[in-house]
Amino acid sequence: MTSKIRVAILGYGNLGRGVEAAMPYNTDMTLVGVFTRRPPEAVKTLTDVPVYHVDELLAMKDAVDVLILCGGSATDLPVQSPEWAHHFNIVDSFDNHSKIPEHFAAVDASASSGGKTALISAGWDPGMFSLQRLLGNCVLPNGQDYTFWGKGVSQGHSDAIRRIEGVKDAKQYTIPVDAALERVRAGENPELTAREKHLRECFVVAEEGADLARIEREIKTMPAYFEPYDTTVHFITQDELDRDHAGIPHGGFVLRSGVTGLSGETSQLIEYRLTLGSNPEFTSSVLVACARAVVRMDKAGMHGCKTIFDVPPAWLSPKDGAELRKLLL
Repeated sequence: MTSKIRVAILGYGNLGRGVEAAMPYNTDMTLVGVFTRRPPEAVKTLTDVPVYHVDELLAMKDAVDVLILCGGSATDLPVQSPEWAHHFNIVDSFDNHSKIPEHFAAVDASASSGGKTALISAGWDPGMFSLQRLLGNCVLPNGQDYTFWGKGVSQGHSDAIRRIEGVKDAKQYTIPVDAALERVRAGENPELTAREKHLRECFVVAEEGADLARIEREIKTMPAYFEPYDTTVHFITQDELDRDHAGIPHGGFVLRSGVTGLSGETSQLIEYRLTLGSNPEFTSSVLVACARAVVRMDKAGMHGCKTIFDVPPAWLSPKDGAELRKLLL
């Protein structure tokens, strides 16, 4: 009998709880424990999984096959992923697209020197949407990519707002511009800026006495996250946030519009859509599948930093090749 993949979680927020909740659906895996910067006794998990302080993680190195990092992309993962990739096979969900090359380089240096395998930027975008963009480019080389996110809560953008001084809590919604989406579906192949494709709407709970004008300015001018978009900021109470914005839905579309035929006379459109009731639970499910692939890549000697582009699709599945060919091919 093949031994189960031993998984550990670092960080116990929405993503960490999502990974824990995904484990019963992945019977080839077992959850070793949750590691946190908080006092372990203050963390209440969904199951009876043990909780440890992060300072205990290195001592349990031999008990963990893969470490899933569940921190935020703004400040946690840029530090944590390179730090832990030297000691563990890891998976993270780093989602700042513009900074992926430098994050990859830092994690690659660490994982390579430690003889470990690290998969960064797993999730649905980057992640599953990235794969769809790659496939669309391969199939329709004469074409153009379009990605629309939402309407939904962006965990990374919400986390980035919460890191601003004076912010107590926040939710950020990414909203596609319907007119732009319909132009793509109509085969117009428009040139669209980030601002023309999406709006960003923020609901912020400020600490008492905080400078609201400064907070709004910092949000709207935040490079990569908000500066390229039309952004609206609403200041509300904690009760209003809890009542009206409790869920974390999301989703979006990846489209590849192109032409085939000797003279480009035939229009073709690929559209891939996600409708997610819970952004973190879905992202966590992708992280768990990628964790399985990382362990297999490690055993095959494929060390260093990887992305979803480097993963043989079959290695994401617990099924063997014969089952996959019979059921899914």
